[in-house]
Amino acid sequence: MELLILGVVVLFIIIATVKFKMHPIFSLTIAAVASGFLLGIAPQEIMSTMAEGFGKTLSGIGLVIAFGTVIGIYLEKTGSTQILANSILKVIGLKRSPLAINLAGFVISIPVYCDSGYIILSSLNRAISKKTGIPALVFAIALATGLYSAHVFVPPTPGPLAAAAILDADLGTVLILGLLVAVPVSISGYVWARFIGKTLNEEEHKEQVVEKSELGATIKPYRAFLPLLVPIVLIAMNSIVNYPTRPLGEGWVFFTFDFIGSPVIALLVGVIFAFALGSKFSSEQKKDWVPEAFRQAGSIVLITGAGGAFGAILRTMDIASIINLESSSGIGGLLIAFVIAAVLKTAQGSSTVAIITTSAIIAPLLETFGLISITEKALAVLAIGAGAMTVSHINDSYFWVVSQFSNMNVKTALRGHTLGTLIQGVIGILMILILYVLL
Repeated sequence: MELLILGVVVLFIIIATVKFKMHPIFSLTIAAVASGFLLGIAPQEIMSTMAEGFGKTLSGIGLVIAFGTVIGIYLEKTGSTQILANSILKVIGLKRSPLAINLAGFVISIPVYCDSGYIILSSLNRAISKKTGIPALVFAIALATGLYSAHVFVPPTPGPLAAAAILDADLGTVLILGLLVAVPVSISGYVWARFIGKTLNEEEHKEQVVEKSELGATIKPYRAFLPLLVPIVLIAMNSIVNYPTRPLGEGWVFFTFDFIGSPVIALLVGVIFAFALGSKFSSEQKKDWVPEAFRQAGSIVLITGAGGAFGAILRTMDIASIINLESSSGIGGLLIAFVIAAVLKTAQGSSTVAIITTSAIIAPLLETFGLISITEKALAVLAIGAGAMTVSHINDSYFWVVSQFSNMNVKTALRGHTLGTLIQGVIGILMILILYVLL
């Protein structure tokens, strides 16, 4: 009966999101309440369990999501994303420009939503295509797949942040291992773009025009990288100094990085560097930037909290014994997490919703799967991320952003973009399983 209840509420989330266009905040909350009643939990206990799950999930990442979104908005509004892309292009060179575009997308998608990143950088595709003679759709797919890689694997992107909170995984470990997985996944997208891009046909449409910042051209490249790289380095150092063997001792180095490397403080430092990028913009120009960032962050924070509430109700179920998973190995657990996330992603379109819902389902099973160490929990987060990028198709808003801003018809986008995300998801889970064996 409990297994049937789990199946029904997950099916409800999919149908409510896809057919009735219900916002995930409502579908996850209704699913949590319904699960509680169907499981025979007392009404007051349902509310207290949901409140505890909501609060615990957001206690560590609410401000992190908000600060990360502010960094992304400042990079976008100041034109720094263009500077980052051009800097990478200069280093790698025009001959390997599709790879440069792929890696630029990867870097930019860490603080900027992949939809926004694609809209901002798509104008570079056509310009570089004309210079190099390489078909524009090679650049389009290389950029789309590069952006998508960081979106599901690398904090402070909201999906991995939410999964880390729900699974109680160390954020720095998720970040470090996420980069190890995401870079090969991104490059696999570039390889696919070179293979398939030349066979695709571009439609003749009026070219999309994206507004660019005039003042952004005066920002030096190293300043554009600082809001992104400094928090990543600080969070990574926090995980290193807190490793059980204490590799850097327990003196002032430990206490310094233990504090400034905590995710909230690290992202706050990144926000300070982001604010510096806007120094040459007037107060009138900047007045809506932070409110816009918080509007974006608010939705993600509430979805994450609702996922935490749903997960707290599911933890009252003994799912492991119900579906007889006592003998499942760590590899089996990672594959189960991947498959559940892939099914949810393919069914309802949102990677973030797929990550949060799968995390809520998997959290009570981590001990059963033997995924209890710092590294194993981080790999579970990444396995869910790999599933949540498999696959992007017509029910995903990102699919339409890529197709419309690249002049692809639906058939072309399915061949180029959708198959590319399938390949990336498979490469991602293979990389995660390899890391599990090695670590």
